Amino acid sequence: MKRSLFNSLIIASISLSSLQACAQPEQKIPLDASANNYKLELVSEGIQIPWGMAWLNERDLLVTDRRGELRLIRDGKLVEQAVKGTPKVHDEGQGGLLDIELDPNFADNGWIYFSYSGYEGDGEGYNTSIMRARFKDMALVDQQLLFDGEPNIETTKHYGSRIEFDKEGYLYFSIGDRGKRDVHPQSLDYDAGKIHRINSDGSIPKSNPFYNHKTTHKSIYSYGHRNPQGMAMHPETGVIWSHEHGPRGGDEINIVKAGANYGWPEITYGINYIGTKITDETSREGMEQPDWYWVPSIAPSGMEFITSDKYPQWQGQIAVGSMKFGHLVLVKLDGDKVTGHSKVFEGVGRVRSLATHPNGDLYLGVDGIGVYKVVPKI
Repeated sequence: MKRSLFNSLIIASISLSSLQACAQPEQKIPLDASANNYKLELVSEGIQIPWGMAWLNERDLLVTDRRGELRLIRDGKLVEQAVKGTPKVHDEGQGGLLDIELDPNFADNGWIYFSYSGYEGDGEGYNTSIMRARFKDMALVDQQLLFDGEPNIETTKHYGSRIEFDKEGYLYFSIGDRGKRDVHPQSLDYDAGKIHRINSDGSIPKSNPFYNHKTTHKSIYSYGHRNPQGMAMHPETGVIWSHEHGPRGGDEINIVKAGANYGWPEITYGINYIGTKITDETSREGMEQPDWYWVPSIAPSGMEFITSDKYPQWQGQIAVGSMKFGHLVLVKLDGDKVTGHSKVFEGVGRVRSLATHPNGDLYLGVDGIGVYKVVPKI
């Protein structure tokens, strides 16, 4: 009995030492000086997990609810019925109906793009799929499947799934490692753990970095990603930026570069959830360093460059939702260099998505609540 207790104490001591050895210095996120200048105005309740949002015009906001519903907020009121014709999704774990994005020429062609956990790929299970459709009379019509991630697997996490267009009209989207970190991210034979680039009709640009590789999936644009759930185009340079979840620590912001390897899981600033090391390396030749990283993790979701005159103190910064700490993070920039961060709206909840109204108003989708608008205090 005494020996068993002694052995337990030794194991506990070793585990504690391992935790301490793996710990990274914590970054404190200060309260932004403008925190008292703005408040949140609740626009609509009733959307459980508002994963993605897109403004069709000044009146109509489409919001994806992860459980598989597409909802319309018109003139600030949630339309009672859900939009018909959404794709079949696997609504389990982190899966469901995910991001939404408008075609750059939406006013002329009406195309809307969606990401979701679908069944279309080869094999049992599910993976990230991309489709486009048009919105008419509270229904999705003219549906076209553009991409189905391969292979399907039965894990229900790390779908990635943010969508963004660049100024040239290329469509970028992310797929997380699907929980297979030692298999997918570093291999160009799998779609998972990658950021992909396609044309708006689903075809593959010949300028993609791996287009001429015989066995590589030609849509891959960058690799070595864990689970990117934020993506936005820099309004001046047109370059795509992304952020992704680390494990325990090591959430990253990255400028997306053609053919670049972002290192997961060979390099990381995070550790396993149980406190043990993933790797001894935080850098390696041939692998990109993050442009910013967070320790501890903030669980980032949603990403929006702020250009609106409505928020003069925030202009030129990136807004990022923190699901773990329940606030909005403002990421400060000097050109393409991240110089710091701060927080506003402490305690609002799990900020899942962000969208800017045509008039410049910033909207937040918050899990378990619905949609807020950021307004100045009078």
